[in-house]
Amino acid sequence: MNLNKGKLEDLISKAMVQWEKEYKGRGPTEVRTDIIRDMIIVTFKGVLSTAEKHLSKENEGMILVKKLRQMLAEQGRGEMEEILFKLTSARVVSLHTDISTKTGERIFVFRMDRMLE
Repeated sequence: MNLNKGKLEDLISKAMVQWEKEYKGRGPTEVRTDIIRDMIIVTFKGVLSTAEKHLSKENEGMILVKKLRQMLAEQGRGEMEEILFKLTSARVVSLHTDISTKTGERIFVFRMDRMLE
């Protein structure tokens, strides 16, 4: 696929939101994708459910929410990798992710097997 960087970032954002909705039953309120060298950085805002927000008020709940989200990301990793391959023709080398239980922001950093910009 021969797309400019902005269009590719937009397509990745839309595909990742669709994945979130299908996989977790709800999507973020905002999404932004940035392609930098061999990395795709996807930032979601507004990802915490009401229950997760309540759980996150206590330290144990915060740890539980982070652990659950990490497990879900690992379980859905194959699907995310396939989405990115279809859009970029590049393979994911590594995936790094974290969620802020304070802001409800989640970040995915995908390192790809080649430069994308």
